[in-house]
Amino acid sequence: MLIGIPREPQTLVAATPDTVGKLIKLGYDVAVQSGAGDQANHPDSQYESAGARIVGDDVWSTADIITTLDTPSAEQRAAMKPQATLIARLAPGRNDELVADLAAKNLTAMAMDTVPRISRAQAMDVLSSQANVAGYRAVIEAANTFGRLFTGQVTAAGKVPPATVYVIGTGVAGLAAIGTANSMGAVVKATDLRPETAEQVESMGAEFVAIPTASEKSDDGYAKEMTQDQAAAAAKLYAEQAARADIVITTANIPGRKSPVLLTAADVAAMTPGSVIVDMAAANGGNCELTVPGEVTETDNGVKIIGYTDLAGRLPAQSSQLYGQNIVNLFKLVTPGKDGRLVLDMDDEIVRGITVTQASATGSASDILWPPPPVKVSAAPAPAPAAATAAAEAEEEEPKGSGLWWKIVAGALGVALVLASPLSVTTNYMILMLAVVVGFYVITAVSHSLHTPLMSETNAISGIILVGAVLQVGSSNAAIAVLAFIAVVIASINIFGGFAVTRRMLAMFQGGN
Repeated sequence: MLIGIPREPQTLVAATPDTVGKLIKLGYDVAVQSGAGDQANHPDSQYESAGARIVGDDVWSTADIITTLDTPSAEQRAAMKPQATLIARLAPGRNDELVADLAAKNLTAMAMDTVPRISRAQAMDVLSSQANVAGYRAVIEAANTFGRLFTGQVTAAGKVPPATVYVIGTGVAGLAAIGTANSMGAVVKATDLRPETAEQVESMGAEFVAIPTASEKSDDGYAKEMTQDQAAAAAKLYAEQAARADIVITTANIPGRKSPVLLTAADVAAMTPGSVIVDMAAANGGNCELTVPGEVTETDNGVKIIGYTDLAGRLPAQSSQLYGQNIVNLFKLVTPGKDGRLVLDMDDEIVRGITVTQASATGSASDILWPPPPVKVSAAPAPAPAAATAAAEAEEEEPKGSGLWWKIVAGALGVALVLASPLSVTTNYMILMLAVVVGFYVITAVSHSLHTPLMSETNAISGIILVGAVLQVGSSNAAIAVLAFIAVVIASINIFGGFAVTRRMLAMFQGGN
């Protein structure tokens, strides 16, 4: 099948020479419209070197699959051949007319901006990959407009205080903005409706400012809708923090819906002259009441509001590469045979979640599959009350001294072993006991999530045992030789097994590359 990469009306491109090569390895032919990658610093010659064909406007009419950043124009959609596949950010939730048009043209449409928020789909999540770049760029734009230093300095001419940055929303874009502002030396504060994100914020060097009546985490892993009291408390907090901040970055963007207003005109009027607001939700209406999408405006009290809708597009090379890799990861999923054939398995929750329309091989119109069935984020279930009750009852039925006998036997054997050993060996037993105590407290102080990588590496300490056992395996005492051989086998299992586990864990993080 032929994948077409058209020229975009923006700085980005849906595939880079690197991702084109990966698509070709999956068995596809790739045609790139001439000049498609020019604004992202990818000339036609690089695409040709990667194995793609350079074509003209006929890319729309000849390709079996078209991948773009956003929805193509009506003329471009009309040029696509029936039963072709369109992969782009389509925003089907707020564009019923587009969905109907795609179905009428008998096209298969896959919306990359509706990828389910599940772990398996993270490698295809274009919203997250672009938000990461946009969060970084938001701070750069703020610094350029702010006109003062971010970091504090002490000079012979006096002390310069650091800038204060307040981030509302700690999703992917918010965390990227926090990390960038913190690395530039600013004092960073952040707020989110989900109190569980406080740990992430603090781990990046920022202060988490909690909403007094913050919503609890819902069953699907996302924040619940706020009540009227919670919304009032949040609005008051936003206004107070914005008045104290030099730079405010808002990131509350809901795909398919108009963005909520977080800062009113009165809130902006209370801010210090020279302050800057970067509204990252400007494309969907904005989080600030005074935002003008696509423009930088200045209020009567000297507050500048940045409403750029193309923050990720202002770093076209990186953004195009990330988007292109998201596309490659999708094709890996829908090309199980690596034979250049698109296979849409509607039993797969990712494929089903992004498929808006599916072309019909016999009819004249596509089947409309939007909206998809809801995908619930899995969460660890709470312990069942019945199981907890049964455990408590079993504990009550067990005699208090029934578990004590083995401790007494073990202690007695330990004392007997020490008394029967030569006096010179007693010191070794003391060292062993101290090592056990120290090891216990060191391991228990480590987070459970880190136990596997910790143990996989520390098992290599068995090398000490291996060396000692090798030295004793040739002993003239048969018992010592047998024990030494057993020690060699067990220590080897620990060493090689530990590094095998580590290698497997590292491979999990390299799967998307």
